[in-house]
Amino acid sequence: MDDERSTPQHEIEPVKPALTPLGTPPESPIRSREGDIIHTAPEFAIAEADVRSAEAGEFVAGTSLWKDAWRRLLKNRLAVFGMIVVFVVAALSIIGPSIIKKTTGYAPDYIPPDAALIKSFPPFRAPDGAFSWKHPMGTDIQGRDLFARVLQGGQISLLVGVIATVVSLIIGVGYGAVSGYLGGRFDNLMMRIVDVLYSLPYIILVIVLLAVFRRNTPLGQLVLLFVALGSVSWLTMARIVRGQVLSLKNQEFVLAARATGVSTLRIIFRHIVPNTLGPVIVYATLTIPSVMLTEAFLSFLGFGVQPPMSSWGTLATDGIQNIAVFPWQLIFPGVTMAIMLFSLNFVGDGLRDALDPQMRKG
Repeated sequence: MDDERSTPQHEIEPVKPALTPLGTPPESPIRSREGDIIHTAPEFAIAEADVRSAEAGEFVAGTSLWKDAWRRLLKNRLAVFGMIVVFVVAALSIIGPSIIKKTTGYAPDYIPPDAALIKSFPPFRAPDGAFSWKHPMGTDIQGRDLFARVLQGGQISLLVGVIATVVSLIIGVGYGAVSGYLGGRFDNLMMRIVDVLYSLPYIILVIVLLAVFRRNTPLGQLVLLFVALGSVSWLTMARIVRGQVLSLKNQEFVLAARATGVSTLRIIFRHIVPNTLGPVIVYATLTIPSVMLTEAFLSFLGFGVQPPMSSWGTLATDGIQNIAVFPWQLIFPGVTMAIMLFSLNFVGDGLRDALDPQMRKG
């Protein structure tokens, strides 16, 4: 007994497990009697952004959704071409008329004293028939410089497209987000209202609004055009946002916001709506050319932009009346508008492909 007491007790040191880098497969997996592997170390799906460099020991920064989408967008040649064209045409439309006025003295609505000599004058021609850069697109039936008027028309057409689209986004995003989040009877009632409005002819609604609330001033008519086009263009946006909200409202971050007592409106517009920006941006880009084309059709019917303002639609309408004699009065505004519409559609298609989650695998 004394010997046992005097014998020192050796402490057993705990065996420290060998540290294995995360994601490294085991050297000897467990096998069954038949030799089949029945267990291995769990495989961790590690995002590329979270991988540490083994050599440098540094944290590798990842790319966000928007950076990744921008990278894929730049690989789309048609989308890049469309962005360049949109930027160039928009820049010329904004600064072009003022530059032309300072250099040549021709404002978009300026009728020169010698208008009788240069009425409906062909492009690149002087009154004596010689080559001249004074009127690169010719003149209209009142002797006004068509190039300056086409650039001014770009200002109005782009303004109509952008502002009407913003109006439709405000209405559509708010309506669709509230409908999708509330659900139940509210959602059913709100979507039935959308279905009823969908059944009515789109262009007829715009014409009725413009006819009933018609303004006598050009600026008032332009503002009314913004509101009328935007107030009937939100239906598809409301459906798109509603579908996105239905898939997001039961996610963990929304449930956590509810548990902490966040108000319903704050949950909708602070937490849910920002996560629908991808489809919203794509549809907004595709809505702008649609609104511009509708404005051109309304100008043809006499419900568009009123003089002295001009848009591509009003210029094309004036050119149609003289197409047999002075074809350039239709060709230049018509071709400019067509190029802009195609470019905006290229950009919209490129954004749709870049922001599509299924395309991220490629």
